[in-house]
Amino acid sequence: MADLQIAEIPYENGKIKFRYSRYLSSDESRWIRYGLFVAYHPNGKIASEGNYEHGSEQGLWRDFHENGKLAAEGEYQAGEQIGNWKYWNNEGVSEG
Repeated sequence: MADLQIAEIPYENGKIKFRYSRYLSSDESRWIRYGLFVAYHPNGKIASEGNYEHGSEQGLWRDFHENGKLAAEGEYQAGEQIGNWKYWNNEGVSEG
């Protein structure tokens, strides 16, 4: 695996929209996400966080409402959702 680089992709207003680590593919044709990924709402609060393993979501992922409350939580394996995911409304009430 090549050296990891940190990517920060901004909104038009300059605030960070996505922050993640990546490496260049062996043929240098594309970037591959690897490690921690964080997406942010326009208000700066975390929208989603989890890990990538060679370009695919892997392990625990969490999504958050704009008010910071947990919206969803579940596991990925090789980019596919697995097991039972949990969901909450923006007031923190479980939706299944």
